[in-house]
Amino acid sequence: MLKLDSISLVQFKNYAQASFTFNDRVTGIAGKNGVGKTNLLDAIYYCCFTKSYFARSDGQNVLRGTGGFRIEAHFTLSGEPFKVVCILRETGKKEFLLNDEPYEKFAHHIGKLPCVIIAPDDTQLITDGSEERRRFLDALLSQLDAVYLQHLIDYNRVLQQRNGFLKSLAEKRGPDTSLLEVYDEQLARYGSYVYEKRKHFLREFIPLVQKFYRQIAGVDEQLDIVYESQLLQYNFPDLFFRFREKDLFLQRTNGGIHKDDLDIQLQQQSFKGIASQGQRKSLLFALKLAEFEALKSAKGFAPLLLLDDVFEKLDEERMHNLLSQVCVENEGQLFITDTHEERIRRHFGQLIGTYQVICL
Repeated sequence: MLKLDSISLVQFKNYAQASFTFNDRVTGIAGKNGVGKTNLLDAIYYCCFTKSYFARSDGQNVLRGTGGFRIEAHFTLSGEPFKVVCILRETGKKEFLLNDEPYEKFAHHIGKLPCVIIAPDDTQLITDGSEERRRFLDALLSQLDAVYLQHLIDYNRVLQQRNGFLKSLAEKRGPDTSLLEVYDEQLARYGSYVYEKRKHFLREFIPLVQKFYRQIAGVDEQLDIVYESQLLQYNFPDLFFRFREKDLFLQRTNGGIHKDDLDIQLQQQSFKGIASQGQRKSLLFALKLAEFEALKSAKGFAPLLLLDDVFEKLDEERMHNLLSQVCVENEGQLFITDTHEERIRRHFGQLIGTYQVICL
């Protein structure tokens, strides 16, 4: 089992200095809005992913008026202790250490301490554009496969270079496009692995999502999820050939894995077009629980599960179905925040024997 035993924060978000010890498998974090419940979950997420779930830059996580932060966490995995330290210096330099050994590449840490988080704004995964769904899929597969993560990093690097080159061509007369062929070859090399991994993984992942959706929603609605990729119809050389003129005109790359998406339908209609708020929440939790199950199956132990403010988002029946799944059937460590301590205790008291509540 993976367990977070303790965490200490210095100058992280609203915490000047604080330490927390976690004694039970299930921990509730209660307090009014603005006291730091979500920030504590984000600090745990930092230790697993080397970055914030909520902020794009590390500097946004520094306590106002200070110059850096420090997070130290102690984990146990199958009886073996792990010490994780993340430091953001006043210079803006970030350091990440495992058992006091610094990482040369932060990407090497991804997947060692798997984690799944569910937060209020995650409904963007369903309602927003394809980028959100790719980000979700990439975060999951990166925890499962270090080669996938490296190929994705390399693909995005070359994609940025290719787009920059396309912009530079617009300023030249009679441009030489031979360098595009070099970029095309590199994109095909890195992108092919990512595409094949996504396609293979989703064959088993999609039925998991459908199963959890039925359990949480409590009804047997027809939910269809289809992987959409240009590569299902064309190979990379054909894609680049078909989009060459459009790429030159728009000065960006229009064909590749960065256009992939998941088409989600309910009763054979666009899900985000007809789904109620409750149905959207049910699908969000189904996606996240399927992520949890996929990580658990691949790793041989359950990832950490972080639930932020979920009580406000579901009706009583859906909430009970969700908590039954994550508290009773889940063997991993769970952290859940809420503004009402008594609500945490009422739900936990109905489902499990022992739990811990931290009041902020």
